[in-house]
Amino acid sequence: MRLTLYGRAGCELCDDMLAVVKRVADERGLSVETVDVDTDPCLAAEYGFDVPVLSIDGEEAFRHRVTEAALRARLRD
Repeated sequence: MRLTLYGRAGCELCDDMLAVVKRVADERGLSVETVDVDTDPCLAAEYGFDVPVLSIDGEEAFRHRVTEAALRARLRD
């Protein structure tokens, strides 16, 4: 299972989501890839200021916020 968090440096929501995702990922032995959208002009145009976005296996799962309970439930599906 591939978890990818799209965000940007200096984004408090991004930092908050990453902390939640890392806790759940660590429980399940998963890794989290982080992508700074500002490093790629196409991603910057696609996401704009609409970050963070968590993708699971290439599919958008959560935008802006996620709770541990919601992420655990999604990973069980």
